[in-house]
Amino acid sequence: MLKTIGIFGGTFDPIHIGHLRMALELKQHLGLDEMRLMPCHQPPHRAAPGVTSEHRAAMTRLAVAQCPELTVDERELRRDKPSYTVETLIEMREELGRDVSLCLAMGMDSLVNFPRWVRSQEILALANLVVAARPGWSLPEQGEAAQLLVRHQMEATELKTRPGGGIVVDTLRLLPISATEIREQIVAGISPQFLLPDSVWAYICEQDLYR
Repeated sequence: MLKTIGIFGGTFDPIHIGHLRMALELKQHLGLDEMRLMPCHQPPHRAAPGVTSEHRAAMTRLAVAQCPELTVDERELRRDKPSYTVETLIEMREELGRDVSLCLAMGMDSLVNFPRWVRSQEILALANLVVAARPGWSLPEQGEAAQLLVRHQMEATELKTRPGGGIVVDTLRLLPISATEIREQIVAGISPQFLLPDSVWAYICEQDLYR
């Protein structure tokens, strides 16, 4: 049986309850040995985050401080260039070898766009994709993403036996919380308390972020 390591990447600008609940539910539903939150330094396909990588890493560490089932992996923040998933996975494979199942977490919207990711086939060779779907959502029935599912979809139990190359879809209670909305509330002088951990909200206030 292989050790299973979940990878949950994002800008976390700021990290909120929706991120945390999704990461925790994936770990528990799939029986993963680890779930690592991985803040992105420079996202390749979107505008730069509103605050520095140091602030976003600090907020992520605060968010998981009371949850031993989640950890923070800051490797992408140490690169002074855009964060490409394939480079992160190559680095992790060099560290961990092939006797580990890397489980790259993403939402259903990311799966639909996955064929257009940089070196997507190489990503799928390096890791398994773990797709979080909301109750009632349907899988794509046509296009490249649908073809990927036909070739690669597998049961969650197979994560323990395959280091990469599979796709698992897990239905979760995804919370409709948006980091963009949180930032807009702060700018408007509206408190986003209870949408994100109290420790993160306290940090935002102390550092006067997003105003």
